Amino acid sequence: MPGFELWGADERKEVNDVLETGILMRYGFDGPRKGIWKAKELEQAICTTFGSTYAQLTSSGTSALTTALAALGIGAGDEVIMPTFTFVASFEAVLSVGAIPVLVDVDDTLTLNPEAVKAALTHKTKCIMPVHMCGSMADLDALKQICDERDLVLLEDACQAIGGTYKGKKLGTIGHAGTFSFDFVKTITCGEGGVVMTNDEEVYTKCDGYTDHGHDHLGVDRGADLHPFVGYNYRISELHAAVGLAQIKRLNEFLAIQKKNHGQLKAILSQVPEVTYRSIPDPQGDSCTFLSWFLPTEEITKAVVEELKAQGILAGNFYWYNNNWHYISKWDHLKNVQFLNGQSKEITDRLKLYSEETYPESDAIMSRCISTSISLLWTDEQIKEKGDKLVAAIRKVLANQTANV
Repeated sequence: MPGFELWGADERKEVNDVLETGILMRYGFDGPRKGIWKAKELEQAICTTFGSTYAQLTSSGTSALTTALAALGIGAGDEVIMPTFTFVASFEAVLSVGAIPVLVDVDDTLTLNPEAVKAALTHKTKCIMPVHMCGSMADLDALKQICDERDLVLLEDACQAIGGTYKGKKLGTIGHAGTFSFDFVKTITCGEGGVVMTNDEEVYTKCDGYTDHGHDHLGVDRGADLHPFVGYNYRISELHAAVGLAQIKRLNEFLAIQKKNHGQLKAILSQVPEVTYRSIPDPQGDSCTFLSWFLPTEEITKAVVEELKAQGILAGNFYWYNNNWHYISKWDHLKNVQFLNGQSKEITDRLKLYSEETYPESDAIMSRCISTSISLLWTDEQIKEKGDKLVAAIRKVLANQTANV
């Protein structure tokens, strides 16, 4: 899955360009940097590669989401609808701008259930934030229709779906704005980094200033810039951008390998009729970073997880239902309102409700799901070996279940 697996001469060359100048900051120092502007180059490459009019690099996927929310005018008291299955950064970003995360059920796409979104709408709803988890997309037609009918913001958290598409358009470019993460285990890595993509010039201009203490970047002397609004330091460094610049040139290579390996592994798992797969709104657009599959019951799935663990082959297979970072059942710090600083009563009152609320529809999906990450380094022989071991473990558990009936 991650680009770091194929780190090599291209990445070293781009980084060395920066090291030779010694200018690690993305702004200023025009003379000493000798024409080396890796962040600017990467932003342009992102626009060209993904079809976005504008791109603003940030220090992480989390800061990209925070920046996008702020630039889209989402703040205190606004409700942002998001899925129960995501990475914690999604709700962290919402909280960071003073807004309220409203968690709703996922369906068998492993992304937002449009019907659950409709049921969660209130007069405070400002934004719907689908998260394209594990490389595949939400039902964007249905979600966009809701946004259009209610005049809501559609913000795509595409941090886990770099290179995925929906009906010919790149994920992250379909809503009012979209974000990628370029952390160490994403399809393209900068080591650390993120980006906001948008086709709205005003949103882009706000992102540009917000990530650099509110600088308007309109003058030739950064020190004399005006500050139209308060911003923060979410800048990417030239070193991180340099890594990403090499990686984005290899995106098609990475995606081709992922899709080949994903297809081969799926063919092997499909020998077991009890194994089914996530629904994908646009199968051609799956970036194939993960193969997500279901077993018939929670009991069987947990038994398979234990069997994989006993055989020492659980690594790379994720049971999100019992995962500290990705599913609501383990987000105790959110439910218990455990912040280092004080929060508004509106936020604390809403978060406390999560300790009482249940999500049986999400549980029914996630408790039966295992996601296998797809490596770029697998050989055909290794794929067959991994697939055969998975099939054998599943069949062993199914046989035991049948014997115990």
